[in-house]
Amino acid sequence: MHMDDIDELRAWLIALRTPGLGPGGLRERLDAANGDIARVLGRLQRHAAPLGEPAQAWLARPDEAQLDADLAWLAEPNHRLLRCTEADFPPQLEHIPQPPAVLFAVGDPSLLLYPQVAIVGARGASASGLAHARAFARALAQAGFAITSGLADGIDGAAHAAALDVGAATLAVIGTGPDRVYPRKHHALAQRIAAHGVLVSEFPPGTAARADHFPRRNRIIAGLALGTLVIEAGLRSGSLITARLAGEQGREVFALPGSIHNPLAHGCHRLIRDGARLVESAAEIIETLAPAARMLGGELAARLRGEVGIEATRQPPADGAADSSFAHSDGREDSRQDRVLSELGHEPATLDELVRRTGQSTAVLSSTLLMLELDARIESLPGNRYQRLPDAR
Repeated sequence: MHMDDIDELRAWLIALRTPGLGPGGLRERLDAANGDIARVLGRLQRHAAPLGEPAQAWLARPDEAQLDADLAWLAEPNHRLLRCTEADFPPQLEHIPQPPAVLFAVGDPSLLLYPQVAIVGARGASASGLAHARAFARALAQAGFAITSGLADGIDGAAHAAALDVGAATLAVIGTGPDRVYPRKHHALAQRIAAHGVLVSEFPPGTAARADHFPRRNRIIAGLALGTLVIEAGLRSGSLITARLAGEQGREVFALPGSIHNPLAHGCHRLIRDGARLVESAAEIIETLAPAARMLGGELAARLRGEVGIEATRQPPADGAADSSFAHSDGREDSRQDRVLSELGHEPATLDELVRRTGQSTAVLSSTLLMLELDARIESLPGNRYQRLPDAR
């Protein structure tokens, strides 16, 4: 990192760790300052009194050892502080209630731009519930969706592991700092996700698990995903919070029905009564979400080409057009798809091979591959490989 980069990161870290400010408070101040973190920090330092004595003490003399530790963590390979002012900050989060100001990421942050399906459910899931989670995760992943969940025990862990087992992308949004794993039994799973997917948190390194962190985490899970699938949930399950947030954010909510004698089916049945889509197969979810995924892919391709500015992506959609921000595509995207098909030829190729052949960035190429897959012109294979289908034009 250059010194200027370090100075800017330091300003972000000071603001993020200001007691009493919180991510919502920082995001509001950033929006008011057109994303200028130096201006935000200056205003905080000049007007710290309303935030209380701990904030005043921190802003007057930040803990340099803490900041050095944060910067050291960020300097490690595949660690990143993804800021809301950056072009590759996920646009899906721009219009959710209390959008995060930053995301700490371990792994491949470009996966945040993929069309995603969230799979959530009971921690104490039954054997059949875990089997359903694995089956849905595999099918959805093989259809081109990234699988997003919260790394919790039960349904979450089963969905993450199933996506990894078929060589697909999975994202874990966690309620601790990015350097911690909760529950501890998922340490090995978290390592697999960091190596082949991405771990994401809005909490800085060192943050321990707290009960109030998990509902905050759930709003990000719901916001990242085009739809949320609930598999087994009691009436007091945290998964119902994720589903409610998804519905409030205009996302699709799916629920798997179960036996009336199973307490873990009662939450899903309540969701269905309240308007969630009853689903029995992954194909129903794929059919429902494929149009939105195509539009999201077009918007992301334009954004990554630099055609959609940061401020433009922050503008709220017009009334009645909640999905219109995902509908930016043009003939150049068609040309890009034709180039990828030509370079793919008739033998499977890995993403890295296609990057070398086409000269496209990984993020742009991934978006193009996803749209080709949703149009049934290519298929994804284990090992991050892609195969052109025989009838692809």
